[in-house]
Amino acid sequence: MKEFIINENEAGQRFDKYLAKLLREAPKSFFYKMMRKKNITLNGKKATGNEKLFSGDHVKLFLSDETFEKFSGNDSAPRAHYALDIIYEDENILLINKPAGMLSQPADDGTPSLVEYLTGYLLKNGSLTENDLRTFRPSVCNRLDRNTSGLIAAGKSLSGLQELSGMFKSRELHKYYLCLVEGVLKEERYIKGYLAKDKKSNKVTIYKQEKENALPVETKYYPLGTNGTRTLLKVELITGRAHQIRAHLASEGHSIVGDPKYGKADKKLKGQLLHSFRMEFPSMKGSLSYLSGKIFTAPLPEIFLRTLKEDKLEESYYENLE
Repeated sequence: MKEFIINENEAGQRFDKYLAKLLREAPKSFFYKMMRKKNITLNGKKATGNEKLFSGDHVKLFLSDETFEKFSGNDSAPRAHYALDIIYEDENILLINKPAGMLSQPADDGTPSLVEYLTGYLLKNGSLTENDLRTFRPSVCNRLDRNTSGLIAAGKSLSGLQELSGMFKSRELHKYYLCLVEGVLKEERYIKGYLAKDKKSNKVTIYKQEKENALPVETKYYPLGTNGTRTLLKVELITGRAHQIRAHLASEGHSIVGDPKYGKADKKLKGQLLHSFRMEFPSMKGSLSYLSGKIFTAPLPEIFLRTLKEDKLEESYYENLE
């Protein structure tokens, strides 16, 4: 017999969803049959699977060790280790300053991503245990391109993960970027278009007019300063499509400096000078209400600051943002 006590990261979900994670290798028919026969019980009673779980609930599995091991599997959560730059952390969420060159989410080739580094970090500091990972996996809630740096939000509790994901989906959480673009821009603009992605080339195209299989995109930018050749922009991401800022600005004739895909590569740079520097939380209720109206920023990478200094745009950055 195995006994589990529901914790806060497991509460709030249906009992059958929990069992599907705990017995990830079992067909659903198996644990429904076990519930009917009272070989799986909730708080000592027969269950149907649609019950909502609460912290402190008791789950008993009257299964042999062999059966439990067979259906729980040996699929441990992938993890890796890296000295993450944590901008903010509490019991529900983390805000991480991702460096350029790091993947946001796992890749097919097995290259470690921020998700694996996040898991390794939380295991090391004791926020999660191996047992917790049977039924809950921490994850990031927004993505940045591999060579884009800056703020990524992650959930370290189930409620934090759910509420953060909801805010990104509803666009209530406002995200701002800094980028250095080719050309001169002097007035703020709100630009719209339609984005179509070619999966084979992993490249997107922006169209001015509506097009089949193209998604609407909206981007707002604010010039902070220009040296007559390049312009430092603050960009507000209204929609959040793949490569949106890079492709949208390039379609306007102002590619991001160092962008090999939508502009011109620069041997001195690892990639595009695009940095997610600011997140503004909305007024909200729920488990993250304590973050209402909070603003978090991530400092620019050294290479970005050095390029601004070389281009005589360093003052434009500090005058407008510091």
